[in-house]
Amino acid sequence: MSITIRPITEADAPAISALVNGFAAQNLMLPRSEAQVLLALEDFRVADDAGRVVGCGSLIELTPALAEVRSLAVAADYHSRGVGGQIVVALLDLARQRDLDQVCALTLRPNFFQRQGFHIVDRWNLTPKIWNECVYCLKFHRCDEVAMLLNLHDPAAAPNPAPWWHFLADHAPQPVLRWLAPRRA
Repeated sequence: MSITIRPITEADAPAISALVNGFAAQNLMLPRSEAQVLLALEDFRVADDAGRVVGCGSLIELTPALAEVRSLAVAADYHSRGVGGQIVVALLDLARQRDLDQVCALTLRPNFFQRQGFHIVDRWNLTPKIWNECVYCLKFHRCDEVAMLLNLHDPAAAPNPAPWWHFLADHAPQPVLRWLAPRRA
């Protein structure tokens, strides 16, 4: 087994979509179409074994400081071989190249991410993720995923996500910003 972690090509999109959607059919992750994979071409990495895509994952920026590990999947016959960990290492390297501060993940496998240095956090601490993505998920009101966070500058430090209102300052309508502003006496 000689696994290589590499950026994806357009030709990898069908294999990535099939791998991810196999787990999505088991309600273990969200599905991804080939078109969605192609839109995130620069954000994906694959584990390649002699030309076969045996794992994948993507790093999607949520804010200028925070990105999310998404679509992390490993073919069943490659489980427990360290392939997922290799993909996460490559995605964390990508996050550092992009000068990000933190990386998050929502997962059903928190122990895996803890082994990669992530810490469990309250999902509401990941507000950009919640309001950009999660509110559209069918599982939003009964979410069974665990929120994880890694500080890239000090991985051993307990996570301290940036306050959610910093994100709102750039994206919220004016009435929300007035509501957040300190009241004058």
